[in-house]
Amino acid sequence: MCGRYVVAYDPQTLVAGFSLTRIAPFERRWNVAPQSPVPVVYETRDGERVCEPMRWGLVPHWARDETIGARLNNARSEGMADKPSFRQAVRRRRCVLPASGFYEWQPVTPQHGRAYKQPWYISPATEPYFAMAGLFEAWRAPGSAADAPWLLTCCVITTAANALMAPIHDRMPVMLPRQHWSAWLDRTQQDAAAIAPLMSGLPEDTMQARPVHRAVGRSSAEGPQLIEPLAPVDPS
Repeated sequence: MCGRYVVAYDPQTLVAGFSLTRIAPFERRWNVAPQSPVPVVYETRDGERVCEPMRWGLVPHWARDETIGARLNNARSEGMADKPSFRQAVRRRRCVLPASGFYEWQPVTPQHGRAYKQPWYISPATEPYFAMAGLFEAWRAPGSAADAPWLLTCCVITTAANALMAPIHDRMPVMLPRQHWSAWLDRTQQDAAAIAPLMSGLPEDTMQARPVHRAVGRSSAEGPQLIEPLAPVDPS
């Protein structure tokens, strides 16, 4: 799964990396939670590659109301092309959610004391951001006027953990290798079978992980101190 992530990269790295023709301004954040606006890279129907804010939590085009988005922050890659909530977006509305890194929580059962969940921060080893594979939708309430604004929403696609992540959690976001970015965003490619191999993910040696302070578990917590590694414990 992916429940929190970081958006702290230079916007110009997105312009260069994805050959964007347009990018909306966004704030740097170190504790992005579901239902927040996040920068999303996608290809328009005219083939223009842009980055615009969308709300994290997918609202399918057929939804009667937008509350379903609170339950659709993630889409499991396995079988998503056949699920009503995702199948049309898989073929027509794929996107990238750039992330400086993401958080995951590892269950810990100490020999003495209460069990707890230790947060870890996972980030690229050398690149400025992960290109997390995602889906997006444009939604309007049934019966809306023809000129009513569209609500743009998105979700993160997840897969089984690789060797780096497995000790921490059994799921992780699908991080797209750079060579797959263009094919993933290509709206003319609507064959789900051809899209599946693009989600092969990144090698473990391109990622790094470190434990961080449990303050990140509070959605109100914010700031670069959240990704600082935990100080070593004094054995004395």
